[in-house]
Amino acid sequence: MSSSETATQSRAQGDSGYVTAEAALALPVLMLFGLALVWALMAASAQIQCVDAARVGARAAARQEPRAATEAAVRQAAPDGAKVGFRREGDLVRVLVEAPAPGPGRLGLALRAEAVALAEETVGAGAT
Repeated sequence: MSSSETATQSRAQGDSGYVTAEAALALPVLMLFGLALVWALMAASAQIQCVDAARVGARAAARQEPRAATEAAVRQAAPDGAKVGFRREGDLVRVLVEAPAPGPGRLGLALRAEAVALAEETVGAGAT
């Protein structure tokens, strides 16, 4: 074997450690990125559930359904652990849904959605 072949082989063997080191750094970063994506999708899904629940509640309250039935409909559409609030302001009915976003510890967000509807008894009340 010539000295140039020996140098080439020793360089190739020395480079194989870099691939292992790069993989050891890249895999945890990719895993964290993947987990962050999953967390973001779960938070977005919970936010959509809050919006849907607020809309369901506002429609039911505007139709003057019983409070228990309205709250049950909101809780069914809302994510687990959601807080529900109802408020009447003149002819408007407001429903507020707040829920914690799924996530580890302090990384959780407070999600919030509010919907407003015109109470049905006021629609056409002025026209005779």
